[in-house]
Amino acid sequence: MKVLIGGYTKKTSKGIYELPITSAANDARLGKAENIISVGGPTYFRKDGNLIFTVNNAGDKGGISVFQLSDQGANEVDHYLTPGSSPAYVGINRTKKLIYTANYHTAVLSVFRYNDSGKLDLVDTVTHKAETLGPRPEQVDGPHPHFFDETPAGNLVSCDLGNDTVDFYRLENDQLKHIAQYKCETGFGTRHIVFSKDGNYFYVVGELSSQINVVKFNEDTWDFENIATYKTIPADFTDHNGAAALYISQDGKYVYTSNRGHNSIAVFKVNDDHTLSLVQRVSTFGDFPRDFNWDKDQRYVVVANQNTDNATLYTRNAGTGSLTPIQKEISVPEGTRVLFTK
Repeated sequence: MKVLIGGYTKKTSKGIYELPITSAANDARLGKAENIISVGGPTYFRKDGNLIFTVNNAGDKGGISVFQLSDQGANEVDHYLTPGSSPAYVGINRTKKLIYTANYHTAVLSVFRYNDSGKLDLVDTVTHKAETLGPRPEQVDGPHPHFFDETPAGNLVSCDLGNDTVDFYRLENDQLKHIAQYKCETGFGTRHIVFSKDGNYFYVVGELSSQINVVKFNEDTWDFENIATYKTIPADFTDHNGAAALYISQDGKYVYTSNRGHNSIAVFKVNDDHTLSLVQRVSTFGDFPRDFNWDKDQRYVVVANQNTDNATLYTRNAGTGSLTPIQKEISVPEGTRVLFTK
């Protein structure tokens, strides 16, 4: 088992790094980070077999690149680059061989199809408009979609930080059709979303408000019911914070989000009525944790701290949801994305 970490390449990072896990159980340790893919600004990426689909900031152009991994190294097999900024998020459907990207700066959502070799074909794009822009400085300049991926029923969903919205789409005949919208509170700064195991609720995190909103919804009628909202940081924390990554455990019992500023991972228990109860806020032992992730058994969690060039390894208690740090100060530059692999 290994961990891949990528992020910005503004200082010393060269792209995506691989860190081996050198032992197991509570004595697990991450080994030295080794650069395996050289690419500009791989702030988010996905993997399908030996293919890596990554954000690529290529100077005055941005987009995604596809790399094929082998024993000889990594070889770029395709890319799709356009003038301007690169996307912020990459989603994937490995069965349908579809890639979804959300571009925070250009407000463009894109769908790509790929083949077994990793060759890309653009299927369709839509551009979000400035319809319900929030009042915060990060919102007034326009729409900012930060997430684009699938719903439990196979539709598509985007989180727009600028508009404070969750937008739902359907891909029909290779065309994206907008089918519904949920409006978060003004200034929420909608960023990422996860769904309950039964598909009847979603949990959406607000980057700008440092909140998680619990919503009941029906993916047939597109009815929405606002259930409750919870702070991801302590009530007395007054410094700047931006909530970031959001994950839900496989059993649907725990929700996790990272806090950039408070520099913590907040752990919530999902109650029987889908409301949330705080379990813990555990330090990330570094500054500005954007992404974190877990192995397929959800026994280990790794968080990357972007500003302090380090990562932290935790064990996860499946019964309580709590995280226990077992290794700190793991050196890795400018990390914003974490992905476990075999």
